[in-house]
Amino acid sequence: MRIFVIGNGAREHALLNAFSTDPQVTELHVAPGNVGMESIATLHQVVADDPEAVVSLSDALVPDLVVIGPEVPLVAGVADAVRAAGYPVFGPNADAAQIEGSKAFAKDVMQAAGVKTAHAEAIQPDATGEQIDAAIDNFGPNWVVKDDGLAAGKGVVVTQDRAEARAHAVDVLSAGNPVLLESFLDGPEVSLFCLVDGETVVPLVPAQDHKRVGEGDTGPNTGGMGAYAPLDWLPENAVQRIVDEVCIPVASEMSKRGAPFQGLLYAGLAWGSDGPSVIEFNCRFGDPETQAVLALLESSLAEALLAAATGKLAEHPELQWKDGYALTVVLASLGYPAATRTGDVITGAEPGREVDGVLHAGTKRNDNGEIISAGGRVLNVIGVGSTLEEARNSAYDTLKSISLDGSHFRGDIALPAVEGRISIPE
Repeated sequence: MRIFVIGNGAREHALLNAFSTDPQVTELHVAPGNVGMESIATLHQVVADDPEAVVSLSDALVPDLVVIGPEVPLVAGVADAVRAAGYPVFGPNADAAQIEGSKAFAKDVMQAAGVKTAHAEAIQPDATGEQIDAAIDNFGPNWVVKDDGLAAGKGVVVTQDRAEARAHAVDVLSAGNPVLLESFLDGPEVSLFCLVDGETVVPLVPAQDHKRVGEGDTGPNTGGMGAYAPLDWLPENAVQRIVDEVCIPVASEMSKRGAPFQGLLYAGLAWGSDGPSVIEFNCRFGDPETQAVLALLESSLAEALLAAATGKLAEHPELQWKDGYALTVVLASLGYPAATRTGDVITGAEPGREVDGVLHAGTKRNDNGEIISAGGRVLNVIGVGSTLEEARNSAYDTLKSISLDGSHFRGDIALPAVEGRISIPE
């Protein structure tokens, strides 16, 4: 099987790494990719959200499966174009990708499907100061203020400070984007990925992301500083409840609207006293949760994604998972997420360290051939163990072998779970 992956982050590196160990996979191609992928895939240059350019490269490669990693190409209709050119694509069309591209659209789908979610109110860019204040006053004491569009996980402010909430709303509105205000959902967060093919839904193992930049969940939101899987603190029937109460109703509603979902539906939820409520949906594999989840997958990822892409997911055997736990820690550049510094030399992260759990996110080579930082989130380090504590120790031990001037990472990924400090509200 020849597979073509679109994207350049650690999520795509994790996908390629999973494909590379599959005996049925004969060729791996990625565009644009990053330097860390050089040992397992052929890199190509392409503008990932340009449908014509991606189709042209697909015609040159003639892949058996195209996997689109990031949300921007999906919302831009790249999957539509590649599918129309005759190639199996894992990733929703532009209409279905609006489940992430527009939070207002997602709210409308959930309301029609009877899915529990936060109460929301939209503010349009032409709102007056008085209208903004009136809307802000309808919420609190915990304000959740979202950019109603693609923001790579960083367009959300959760705060108890009204002035901070209003300032973020004004910033988003000033950029010409609508704002969505939401009621605060109590309870620990859960990320559940589901392979979806129309109304067939197959869940992966649940994970938990760590969004804030600082330890103890402090500081601004980021694209994600680490994640772990599975979640022992969830009730025994939690995954099935999420599938039955959230994912199947949403998939069914989207089919009714003529926008059937085909790809990876990511449900971000809060697990409260009465079960799951949706915080958001994404239309693709989450980053960094994917890195932890795929480290535990025993079944062929290539076969599963091809089944979803070709409308045969209902016929696919049940997914098999390894025993144990996986954890990923993100190594970030100096200043991330506010003012990221790039161009610093990295040692200890040469291509080929996938076996040690080292995946590249934002890297490239300088004129001297050295690997340097080229983004805010630079590397992911994955640890696997028979216990969550073993997985943590493995990841943090590997991090000691890597050097990047000014870099930072959270030292408390999964620590609340290890110490038994995560609880579901009564």
